[in-house]
Amino acid sequence: MTVVAVAVFVIAYVLIATERVHKLLAALGGAAVLLALGVTDSEHAFYSPDTGIDWDVIFLLFGMMVIVGVLRRTGVFEFIAIWAAKRAKGSPLRVMILLTLITAIASAFLDNVTTVLLIAPVTLLVCDRLGVDPVPFLIAEVMASNIGGAATLIGDPPNIIIASRSGLTFNDFLLHMAPLVVIELIVFCLVLPRLFKGSFAVDPARVEDVLRLNEREAIEDRSLLIKCGVVLAAVFVGFVGHAALHIEPSIVALLGAGLLVLISGMPTKNYMTSVEWQTLLFFAGLFVMVGALVKTGVIGDLADKVADVTEGHALAAVMLVLFVSAVLSGIVDNIPYVATMSPVVLELSRSIPDPGQADALWWALAIGADFGGNATAVGASANVVVIGLALRAGTPISFWAFTRKGIVITAITIVVAVPYLWLRYFVLS
Repeated sequence: MTVVAVAVFVIAYVLIATERVHKLLAALGGAAVLLALGVTDSEHAFYSPDTGIDWDVIFLLFGMMVIVGVLRRTGVFEFIAIWAAKRAKGSPLRVMILLTLITAIASAFLDNVTTVLLIAPVTLLVCDRLGVDPVPFLIAEVMASNIGGAATLIGDPPNIIIASRSGLTFNDFLLHMAPLVVIELIVFCLVLPRLFKGSFAVDPARVEDVLRLNEREAIEDRSLLIKCGVVLAAVFVGFVGHAALHIEPSIVALLGAGLLVLISGMPTKNYMTSVEWQTLLFFAGLFVMVGALVKTGVIGDLADKVADVTEGHALAAVMLVLFVSAVLSGIVDNIPYVATMSPVVLELSRSIPDPGQADALWWALAIGADFGGNATAVGASANVVVIGLALRAGTPISFWAFTRKGIVITAITIVVAVPYLWLRYFVLS
């Protein structure tokens, strides 16, 4: 059964990485094969917290998708983008920096895929008005979304998986990841002028057109916007205090979604179209396949080998996890990578006696996966979403156009993360 579990997983993983078939088909197909062959069963696949579908992850994403589906109808994201362009006085570089910062902050509290879906169309509009190539702006925004999303539990899908496996809370992510993200964003903004050198020439007449836009006209429903603001504030408080309240983040998100749907009175079709069913089902199939590896002992054996390589040296283990995660998350989507690696890190952390240094393994995994997702066009789901939006808008982003910039940013962010991990968890702890 072990050989079958590994073979099915590797085949599905290769199909996902190479995009030979749709990733949903690969994940669900792999899960179906494992269930059909008896490698796993319904009890382990659907009910076990260690080897089954993590329903907290599924319903947390679902709840946030519904909330954003309602929020989308207010026009608030269009308002913010136009406001930023005007505050930048039409300077393409300042517009890029403002939009990337807005994207990064929004990604921390909504999730990066949702944020780029909402910001990218507005970026295309602003760039069209300025008469500049939108490709550098879109690439910068998606990279900022992956960096900013790393700050919180809900900002980047890999973080949700890590929190579920490790028991780390929303507050833990804020305390440990947010300080690094702030540093990384400062460095990122300083690098932008050189990274996209030659992309900021603009016609003064075009600038005047942008300055004449009225951002207030973008708000379509002020009453709904107020309701969304109140509910989002309550949801955020629930996320921050969920440990003290003994309520899981998934329940907070579902309660927030239900309340917002109730008070908005919005037709079901208006917000349910924002639910990415394919993403949720992809997660489900992936959890079943990884659970089969846990059930057959593959994950435990792999963790033992990693522990042998590092010879129980906590710092070596942390750096190994960081660099391997950064490289592999750039080659394949960071979601399946983290789903596979998190059980390994869980086993590895148990071999480290110091709790703080054991937790550093999880932060290394999160940093490597989140920042490593910037390396290539297929490294993170947000990358794929933005490339698709750009293609439909007639401004395609090639794999190498993205990757040439992505490798540079990934290298810089990982280099910055190394002293942070070393100082915080091994020198100052």
